[in-house]
Amino acid sequence: ISTIARTQMQALQLTFFFFLPSIMLSGFMFPYRGMPDWAQIFGEIFPLTHFLRITRAVMLKGAELPAVATEIGWLVVFVALFAGVALVRFRRTLD
Repeated sequence: ISTIARTQMQALQLTFFFFLPSIMLSGFMFPYRGMPDWAQIFGEIFPLTHFLRITRAVMLKGAELPAVATEIGWLVVFVALFAGVALVRFRRTLD
């Protein structure tokens, strides 16, 4: 976000642009399985969805690593993707 926004106010607005859909479609506010199919598909693109699945599995069900490995894999993919994009954009701002 900091490589896109030119001011602090823009950064704050962009944060809400990503934060609110993430909260609404991740299963944090509403049951994930109760959402329409299109919302569930859209919710899969947010890292919070996968993080909440891991948290619920570990905290409520006592799940171990193999049970949440798929979700951890998705989080690793998100980290690699976002870090790669941030690195490329940050290098462009330095030039």
